[in-house]
Amino acid sequence: MSTIQDADLVRTNDYADDHPEVRVLDPSGNLLPGARVPDLSDEEFRALYEGIVEARHFDERAVSWQRQGRLATYAPMSGQEGAQVASTLALADDDWVFPTYREHAVRRLAGFSLPDILRGLLGVELPVGTADDGTGQTGPTVAPEAIPIATQLPHATGAAMAAGYEGDEAVAVAHFGDGATSEGDFHEAMNFAGVFDAPAVFLCHNNQWAISMPRRRQTASATLAQKADAYGFEGIRVDGMDPLAVYSITEYAREKALDPDPENLRPTLVESVEYRYGAHTTADDPDVYRDDEEVAYWRERDPLDRLETFLRDTGRLDDERVDAIETRVEQRVADAIDAVESEAVPDPDAMFDHVTAGESPRRESQREYLRRLRERHGDSLLRE
Repeated sequence: MSTIQDADLVRTNDYADDHPEVRVLDPSGNLLPGARVPDLSDEEFRALYEGIVEARHFDERAVSWQRQGRLATYAPMSGQEGAQVASTLALADDDWVFPTYREHAVRRLAGFSLPDILRGLLGVELPVGTADDGTGQTGPTVAPEAIPIATQLPHATGAAMAAGYEGDEAVAVAHFGDGATSEGDFHEAMNFAGVFDAPAVFLCHNNQWAISMPRRRQTASATLAQKADAYGFEGIRVDGMDPLAVYSITEYAREKALDPDPENLRPTLVESVEYRYGAHTTADDPDVYRDDEEVAYWRERDPLDRLETFLRDTGRLDDERVDAIETRVEQRVADAIDAVESEAVPDPDAMFDHVTAGESPRRESQREYLRRLRERHGDSLLRE
């Protein structure tokens, strides 16, 4: 099997920095000369587009929901949703995905329903594992989202090693941000993956900022992808604002993990160069540490706009189809919000039920403490 250097993909460096990235579409959405378009049907291309449209609209509504006090906090994903949707569509049902708190579109494309995603944001208990949105759609098994930075990476490596030992046709994909590359768990997971040749894909969403810490102060390395060199396997930079490039690289990394060349290890570190348009979370104010010109620069390379331009130019989209997709998406998200808000508020006491397999004195003391607080102050702050 060839390495990415031999693959029919174009590397250019026309923005961001001087280090080339794999790209299929130019910043305006035009197909680059010599670039290979993913082998997808017209319906699959439109599904990719609709997935990004839905993610963008969901993100806008979720931010608004939080600002109205209906969510405690929210981690926006606009600007990054193209990479989330494209990378997940390139996976198989037997694969594993290990997300962070920002991969709402990953969970959606892996089969979770919109109401379940909203319930998770509200703190309602969700089923763990492969989801079903009620239409029979299933996808990769999704691990619980990781809030502490990088803690999911050793889990992904372990799942990949287990799949390799069992001979399963499955890979483990870990999502994480650029800030996670400074954590010890990142290096331990990468080292184990290399030493044990695990079928793992480490997908780093380099969105330029770890809260208020810019990428240039995160590491002295020229790129994040080159960190794979220390562990003996391949690192690739991809234009994360180009959904077709992200799909192609994820597909390539998955195939290599399952059928590696004898001279190359199975793991791949993918640095997806992206930008988050909004705040790190709704508790953050990005205006304090970045300027409007920077945001405008990246918005000109918007993943949704680029993909729509390509699909229109190739006859896969037109005004009628775009209007129909937007109408479906808006109704779907509105219905999900209405459904969740009409549900009864879960009993806070239930949060303690499955923390440990058996009885735990500390857990029970915490449960009793909450009960005393509720008796004293009531439940007036609960969502009605």
